[in-house]
Amino acid sequence: MTKTKEHAGDTVSLVYQCRLPLSTHTLTYLSDLLRRHLKAIRSRWRALPPGRIAVIVLAVLRHDQRLADMAGGNDISATTIRRWRDELIHLLAAKAPRLDRALKKIARRGGEVVLIDGTLIPTQRRTGKANRPNYSGKHRRHGLHVIALTDERGRLVWISAARPGRTHDITAARRDRILAHLRAAGLGALADLGFIGLADDGDDPVVVTGFKATRARRLAPAEKEANRVLAAGRVPVERGFAHLKNWRILTKLRTDPARATHLFRALLVLTNIEATTDN
Repeated sequence: MTKTKEHAGDTVSLVYQCRLPLSTHTLTYLSDLLRRHLKAIRSRWRALPPGRIAVIVLAVLRHDQRLADMAGGNDISATTIRRWRDELIHLLAAKAPRLDRALKKIARRGGEVVLIDGTLIPTQRRTGKANRPNYSGKHRRHGLHVIALTDERGRLVWISAARPGRTHDITAARRDRILAHLRAAGLGALADLGFIGLADDGDDPVVVTGFKATRARRLAPAEKEANRVLAAGRVPVERGFAHLKNWRILTKLRTDPARATHLFRALLVLTNIEATTDN
């Protein structure tokens, strides 16, 4: 632990070191991305070199470090770190794949199905009428709803735009025209019961969702077994979401919900880089 320059009175700022559990490949990718961007915009000077900037931004995303804390440890302002964070998030989000291209890529590799699921990313509770749609009655908390697609191994291939927390899975899927994109790519999908009714062809469904019991109708043993088989096949998509949520900035979002889509897609790119390194 080291001391930085003194402030008023007898108080001093204490700085500690913390391990960042990411690969050097991720750091190199982000640093090179920033260098190319600086060269493209002809930016001649930054307070820190691209490698240091990349480390700071990765720490903010991975550990959810407060901007003021990172600023004090690097002798720069929190506003500067905020600007660097937003800049790199936009650069990474631009690398995220489009839905149609991601599905066609899986089809070219010989894939037959993708896994689809929705989740709620918790946010700070904000007052006001404009933030009421962000309350999810299912989860009983405020958040943003997103849908993600993974391949059969659980690798994230696409993530949707951020929507209010009260949005239903099937509503979001219809807005993104996921069914039409799946048909265009010649792929099927495995989904949970939240997507029942998405496929409009009962004889040859594109999206398989299993069976749902009601108060008036119990599931037959064969239907229960089919649900168990489907749940086992959908395990990788849960693992894909788990890798995405390893970025602790998603533990409870404090950023503007309007910027959340870029953040989610930037983290998708970083998650896939880490997955490639692990493999």
